[in-house]
Amino acid sequence: MTINIKNFLKDNSKLSKMGEFQNLKQIEGMEMSSISADLYGDGRDDLALFYFSKGANYATLTTTNSITSEFIPWNNNSHKKIIKALLVNTKNANTFTGKQGKESIDTLAKNLSRILTLKESKSKKGTSETVKIKDLIFASTGVIGEEFPVEKIKERLQDLADKLRGDQNKMYWLKIASAIMTTDTKPKVAYEEIIIGDELIRICGIAKGSGMIAPNLATMLSFIFTNADINSNLLKTLLKRAAANSFNAITVDSDQSTNDMVSIFSTRDLKIGQNLSLNDKVIQKFELALKKLCLNLAKQVVVDGEGAKKFLTINVINAKSLGSAKKIAFSIANSPLVKTAVAGEDPNWGRIAMGIGKSGEPVDVKKLKIKIGEYIVAENGKVSDNYDEKKLKEYMEWDAIEIEVNLKLGNDAFKCYTCDFTHDYININADYRN
Repeated sequence: MTINIKNFLKDNSKLSKMGEFQNLKQIEGMEMSSISADLYGDGRDDLALFYFSKGANYATLTTTNSITSEFIPWNNNSHKKIIKALLVNTKNANTFTGKQGKESIDTLAKNLSRILTLKESKSKKGTSETVKIKDLIFASTGVIGEEFPVEKIKERLQDLADKLRGDQNKMYWLKIASAIMTTDTKPKVAYEEIIIGDELIRICGIAKGSGMIAPNLATMLSFIFTNADINSNLLKTLLKRAAANSFNAITVDSDQSTNDMVSIFSTRDLKIGQNLSLNDKVIQKFELALKKLCLNLAKQVVVDGEGAKKFLTINVINAKSLGSAKKIAFSIANSPLVKTAVAGEDPNWGRIAMGIGKSGEPVDVKKLKIKIGEYIVAENGKVSDNYDEKKLKEYMEWDAIEIEVNLKLGNDAFKCYTCDFTHDYININADYRN
């Protein structure tokens, strides 16, 4: 195996050790590869391919932005519940690319289907099965409005297919996860497993996302794989439920991408029963593991937010409704004033109060209690009698900060995650296309 070291040598990379990443294991029934089409001009991996020789059940959630990548309607128009391959490119979003962008998808689909069909015919088992263009889905991330580099990508498809491998270790997963990054400073991977009798259900996930992060989804790409045989309709329900408090509970800058895509794939290698439903114990265990994995990946996106130095949790409790709690949480989380105060390690709780009020949700100031960490900063309509600026400033030096808003108006709650705004965020986005 060859590792492209250029994936790990970006100027803004944060130093990481192998031990910081989970040890993802092999998913039977899937092969994957990544190479460079030199889309960045520096030789780093920028294409990734996931191949399911026996087909995979899958489900996808995509951006609700009214302007999308050309790949998203192409995928949606497939109407297939079993696919054979996913191709991912970085550097170019294939958004606002008009006729050229649409025709590029057809070109890639025709070439990739031909290459994978030939691969099937030459396999040890030998098969005449055709990989059709509708057996393929695509994802992209990068700059909006630039001509899609279809020729560069097409020229590398054969090599990408030739490098497909089914034996996946930790280092190989990191190689693949690195190939889908843009302004990310480190790859994002997660792993969960469930023991059912004598069988081991595995769930592996990778993600990219650093800027232009806001629900719905989380302005990111994430691909999750399992060996458990779960049908596509049930996968869709499970993915929606898992995304609600993970990918749809994070924000970096409140800007929602045109290319959001979170997908889950089942290689169907491990049979766990027929006609399964949400009420089955094995599915309930799977759902808990999936939720844990999705939240893990979502938090990694926030931690790696562009220029981020601090991880921020906003917990709104005792709200009148879930919708109200969610709206208030994001009103605070998306406030540049709150995020810059956190970056400056300033416990300026007045900005939190401002964020609560601007949400438009019902608030009783006399009932409202605001905490930063374990410290009550405001209650009964004024600053807390026990407010201690010195202790709060010491707390604000931590890497992870929690804000709790107790509305005392009901029983609903919502927790979202964000990061601070630093000068680096401006520098990264001012220089994004250079």
